[in-house]
Amino acid sequence: MRDTLRAQLWPLPTLGVTLAVVAGVGMPRVDRRIQPDLPSWLKDYLFSGNSDAARSVLGAIAGSMVTVTALTFSLTVLTLQLASSQFSPRLLRTFTADRYVQTTLALFLTTFTYALTVLRTVRTDEDEQTGFVPQLSVTVAFLLTLASMLALVLFLSHLAREIRVETMMSRVHSAADRTIQRLLPDMKDTPRGDPTARNHRGAPPEPPANALPLTVGASGFLTSVDEEGLLKAAMEADAVLLIDRSPGSSLITGTPMGAAWPRAGEPFAPETRARLIEAAAEAVSTGAERTDLQDIAFGLRQLTDIAAKALSPGINDPTTAVHTLSHSSALLCELAQRDLGPHLLFDDDQQVRVVLRRPNLEELLDLAVAQPLRYGAAEPAVLARIAMLLSELAWSSAPDRHPPVVAALTRLRSTIEAQNLHPAERVGLTELTQRVEQALAGRWAHNPAP
Repeated sequence: MRDTLRAQLWPLPTLGVTLAVVAGVGMPRVDRRIQPDLPSWLKDYLFSGNSDAARSVLGAIAGSMVTVTALTFSLTVLTLQLASSQFSPRLLRTFTADRYVQTTLALFLTTFTYALTVLRTVRTDEDEQTGFVPQLSVTVAFLLTLASMLALVLFLSHLAREIRVETMMSRVHSAADRTIQRLLPDMKDTPRGDPTARNHRGAPPEPPANALPLTVGASGFLTSVDEEGLLKAAMEADAVLLIDRSPGSSLITGTPMGAAWPRAGEPFAPETRARLIEAAAEAVSTGAERTDLQDIAFGLRQLTDIAAKALSPGINDPTTAVHTLSHSSALLCELAQRDLGPHLLFDDDQQVRVVLRRPNLEELLDLAVAQPLRYGAAEPAVLARIAMLLSELAWSSAPDRHPPVVAALTRLRSTIEAQNLHPAERVGLTELTQRVEQALAGRWAHNPAP
């Protein structure tokens, strides 16, 4: 729920409007009570106009803030459209989750609502009631307007910076890195002794042929898994559960997403079977879009989308693709230092109860490289950056994780051989592929001195 609200534009503005209504009703009452006792030096700084002037000021504030809010919202929508069409639709979540955009819209709507609410309390001498000008309340409205104008200038500067592709890639990289740090332990720091510890302790159990299929409850992208709920259900049924679809996968209602089998070998009772299927369906949350809540591959997916879009014939921007591969390389090198094996959950007796699948290094490398290699096959700069990515990953990973790099290197060489390249470009790319082999052997080749 927190993750869903974080990516919505309406929560902060709604909260701001609510607070503005409360303040717009309460501040004039405070004004009426303390106004006679205010010191003279403070009154010099407060609004000093009559009722007509107060109504004019508050009306001008309310009217102008509606215009400014509409302009800000239009610019935000235009930015979302630009990001979707030129970079990737999966970047929209990054913009809607931008706290700066949410706070700016909230401030504008708060100022408008507050001014309009205070306006209803201003009374003139011609009214049936005694004339009243809430000096303190009007002054607060003026200060909110000044803050809104400053926020508008800063918002325009922020927006100009956010629509730059370098900023987008940096934000995606940072979000993906936080997800990796949160979900994947460093291999040298793998915890022990925790019932929910992420460690291997041998190969994870494999489901038998007669295992109970666990079916999907609702179609959509797998966004999160309730680990505690699955572990509790497995312990109550004395079973082992396997969820073989990782976060980010597309699930269809009624299709298998995993399996369950009794730990002691005794068949499940009918009510136990039904309870396990129901518990598994409730523990797996699906949504209309992928999120980075538990999806460690989502950041690479976004970066690859940017690279693929940049290499399309309509855009033809290989430099952006090269920069994107640099960010992908950094994430892959970080992932190579992490425990990418299945996520095992243990009971109090340290017995495996739940096995949660996660993407391995081969899948992640293919996600980052396959499409840029296909769409940038004729661009030497892209091929060269892919070769450097493989060298960097080979250097950063342990020998037991080298097979995916070797397979990607073979694919890269095949692609290079199939292209009609200039001889000098072919020689340079061949040297780069040889550096990958040297990195796999633990040697880093340096560029020759000019």
